[in-house]
Amino acid sequence: MRSWITWIKQIWALGIGLLCLVIILSLRRWKPRVPGILVAVVVAIALSALLDLASKGVAVIGVLPQGFPLPSFPSVALSDLPLLVAAALGISLVAIGDTISTSTGFAARRGYDVNSDQELVGIGAANLFAGIFSGFPVSTSGSRTAVAEQSGAKTQLTGIVAAVLVLAMLLYLPGLVQHMPQPVLAAVVIAASVSLFEFSALRRFWQTRKSEFALAIVSILGVALVGVLEGIVIAVVLSILQFFERAWRPYHAVLGKVEGVPGYHDIKHYPEAHQIPGLLIVRWDAPLFFANANLFRDLVRTLIAGAETKPSWVLITAEPVTDVDTTAADMLADLDLELNAADIHLVFAELKDPVKGKIVRYSLLDTIEARHFYPTIDVAVDVFLEEHGRAI
Repeated sequence: MRSWITWIKQIWALGIGLLCLVIILSLRRWKPRVPGILVAVVVAIALSALLDLASKGVAVIGVLPQGFPLPSFPSVALSDLPLLVAAALGISLVAIGDTISTSTGFAARRGYDVNSDQELVGIGAANLFAGIFSGFPVSTSGSRTAVAEQSGAKTQLTGIVAAVLVLAMLLYLPGLVQHMPQPVLAAVVIAASVSLFEFSALRRFWQTRKSEFALAIVSILGVALVGVLEGIVIAVVLSILQFFERAWRPYHAVLGKVEGVPGYHDIKHYPEAHQIPGLLIVRWDAPLFFANANLFRDLVRTLIAGAETKPSWVLITAEPVTDVDTTAADMLADLDLELNAADIHLVFAELKDPVKGKIVRYSLLDTIEARHFYPTIDVAVDVFLEEHGRAI
């Protein structure tokens, strides 16, 4: 019997929520100038009062607490601090992610730029005052922003007007929305969130980069099935792992000279490119750090073993190498000694000055000769040709 009563209550709640959702979406589609959200709220309050939906098990807002919230400074026991700090970190993660994604997303739609640092300062100040006045944690909610946009909001004045109206309602009309069914709030958020979901973006991810598509789907499922905070954590962790995987196994290329095309190019994409005998030109498209140092060393060994002519130089075009850590520096020193024993020189071109500065601090020039660092590939090739008496 109790299950039937519960089921009937859920039907009433579902019905009023679906009715409001249909009203909002229909007016948005066919009468965009009519404030669909306001109409849905008024209809829902009227039906709730007439049909006494609260007695039928539909949760309603109820009478709001009256009066202006007074500032207070709660006392916290030391034993509660670990839990509070953990909760604060979680809330901060959600707030930062929500703020940055929402502000940049709506800015792109409106055609203007946002200062992320300024956004976070504003969010921090709002949370500080919310805490003093016993308010809820504040973030730039995508759903609330979408609701405001759907209602015609254009500037930050919307927030000020909303705050004044809420304060006036708390002071003078706390029972104004006491009959509003809570499913109406869900309908408003769902209707607003639908406008944020871009199927075209998912389609573009699928067409251009399958890994981004998979990450987007996992993030959606994480938020929907596990929870907002957990879903965001899953998305962040997967993004970091994806970035780490790209840096761990970066793209690399052997370069050659293409007739009529300036510069040196990947022989995989230019099969007609020819290599200078005795010169192996390698491009490494990532920083050199502890996770990929051995991979780089093994790559150089493999390319040397597979070369048609034993190289005298292994020229690393290091313009994409944005960093070299101490582990990678030790690897380069050992690799250079290994290659020197085989009468092969490890040479670098286009290494950025900050990265070269680190190499100097690592004392790597005690092993690799300073003259084997060249500003451009062309300069390095010219020196190689002069020293070995060869021509392209």
